[in-house]
Amino acid sequence: MVERTAPPRGTAAQTPAGVPDADVRALLDGVPRQRGPGERAIGGVPQPGPAAGSRRRLRPWRLLPTPTGTPFTFGYAILLCLTSLISAYAQPALVHALLQGSSTDVTHLVRTPELVLVGSALWVAGGLTSPFALAFVLVLTALERRIGGVRTAGVFLLGHVLATLATEVPVGLAVLAGHLPGSSLHRLDYGVSFGVAAGIGALAGLLPLWQRLPLLAGFGWMLLQDLLAYADPMTNWGHLIALGIGIATWPVARRWYAARLGVAGA
Repeated sequence: MVERTAPPRGTAAQTPAGVPDADVRALLDGVPRQRGPGERAIGGVPQPGPAAGSRRRLRPWRLLPTPTGTPFTFGYAILLCLTSLISAYAQPALVHALLQGSSTDVTHLVRTPELVLVGSALWVAGGLTSPFALAFVLVLTALERRIGGVRTAGVFLLGHVLATLATEVPVGLAVLAGHLPGSSLHRLDYGVSFGVAAGIGALAGLLPLWQRLPLLAGFGWMLLQDLLAYADPMTNWGHLIALGIGIATWPVARRWYAARLGVAGA
């Protein structure tokens, strides 16, 4: 029988190849980390698969905005609650004056474009019971948790501004050509729905395929039904345009998401 002896105290343990354990660990640190079978990657950054992410799905409160986790969505939601209360309980004449002054109709866009583009986004058409009010909270919260508050605000404003211009400029041209009456230059146009539609489009690109397809199909079908009803075609076209704007942000939104994941995992 051969008796094994422990290495002298103060010396590093040796591998069978004669390489110290510390050197082996240093070499292994340089080996690229392999993704497990349940992981996926966005922009080259590994993400946990369903098994690793099950704990996250068990936290439903993350669907709602918080002042520290999603400050942009939280603050914006508080502001929309205040304006919705004003719209519901203030004198009708005052509410009409406020909405008219915030409207992104052609007349206001020509005179004070910056003022009305910001002011029109301070109201929710239909109040807090509108489907877009709930969508605002859920969609922008999810988007802000993935790409940050400033970038979420950028996506929202991009959809709000571009979709507004894409729908109101043709109205002005149609009035000049005599195809629409002059009253079309003063129609009420306000709300957050264009920005929310752009947020839905952007968020879809950051979701796995099994969530992305139902989201786009369901929301797109709802918009097409509204368009076919022909109750407010300019607004309905604006929603579709805003959704397309959000989808167009996928490449940059995915880079933002990957960079944010990289910072969080550093």
